[in-house]
Amino acid sequence: MELIFAAALCSVAVSVLLKICKEKGFSPLQMIAWNYAAASILCYFWFKPDLQHISAQHTPWWLILALGLLLPAIFLCLAKSLQTAGILKTEIAQRLSVVLSLTAAYFIFQEQFNQLKIIGIALGMGSVLCILLSNRSEQGAAAKPQAVLYLACVWVGYALVDILLKYTTGLGLQFSVALNLMFICAFALSLAYIAIKEQTIGAGRNIIAGLGLGVLNFANIALYVKAHLLLKDTPAIVFAGMNILVVLFGVLGGLVIFKEKLKAASAAGLALGLLSVMCLAYAMQ
Repeated sequence: MELIFAAALCSVAVSVLLKICKEKGFSPLQMIAWNYAAASILCYFWFKPDLQHISAQHTPWWLILALGLLLPAIFLCLAKSLQTAGILKTEIAQRLSVVLSLTAAYFIFQEQFNQLKIIGIALGMGSVLCILLSNRSEQGAAAKPQAVLYLACVWVGYALVDILLKYTTGLGLQFSVALNLMFICAFALSLAYIAIKEQTIGAGRNIIAGLGLGVLNFANIALYVKAHLLLKDTPAIVFAGMNILVVLFGVLGGLVIFKEKLKAASAAGLALGLLSVMCLAYAMQ
C-alpha cells in the first residue's frame, strides 16, 4: 500500500509543481519537453527495455509517432487546465479518463462488461459532466469556456493515450519498449518544436524544473507498475487505491495550497467520481 500512496503523491506533485512553476513565470512548454528527457533515461534504467530487437519493419512507428505528438500536447493541456480550472477539477478529469478507456475497450478490444462496470462508467461520465458544467474559474467568466475546453482535452486526451498504448502493446511490442520509445519521441519532437519556435532549447531554470518534473512523472508510473506486480492477485486494490488517493490528494492540494473552493456541483462530481472508481474496482474482482 506504501507504493500506491507514494505513486499517488508523485502524480499530484506533478500537477502542483507545474502549477506553481507557471505562476512563478517558468515556461510550461520547456518544462514539459525536458520532463521527457528525464523520463526517457529513467525508463531505460528502471525497466531495462530490450531495444535491440526494434526493427524498422515490425515496430509500429506510426503509433509511436502519434503517442510522441500526443503526450506533450496533452501535458500542455493539463498545464492550461491547472491554471484555468484548478488542480481539484483537473485531477478528477484526468483520473476519470479511465471511463473512456474502458468504453473504448468494449468497442475496440471486445472486452466483456458486467453490470457493475456499466454502472461505474455511467457514474464516471456523470462525474465529469458535473465537473465540466460546474466550472467557474477564479479568473473570471471570460476564462470559463477555456477552462471547460482544457478539462475536456485532459479527459479525452489521457484516455486516447491509454487506448493507443494498449493497442501498441497488443501488436506485440513490449510495454517497456513502447513506453521508452514514446518518451524519446516526445522529447525529440518537443525539443524540435521549441528550437524552431523560440530559437532555444530552453532556459536553464526551465530545464532543471523540467527534469525534476520528469523524475516525479516517471516515479508515478514506475511505482504504480511495481504495485501491480507486487499485488498481481488483487489488481482492484491497486486501481481503486491509486485513483481514489490521487483524487483526494488533488482535492486537498487545491483546497489547502491554492485556496480553491469546493462548490456544490464540484462536490457532486467528486462524490460520483469516487463511487465510479469503487464500482470499477469491484468489477475487476
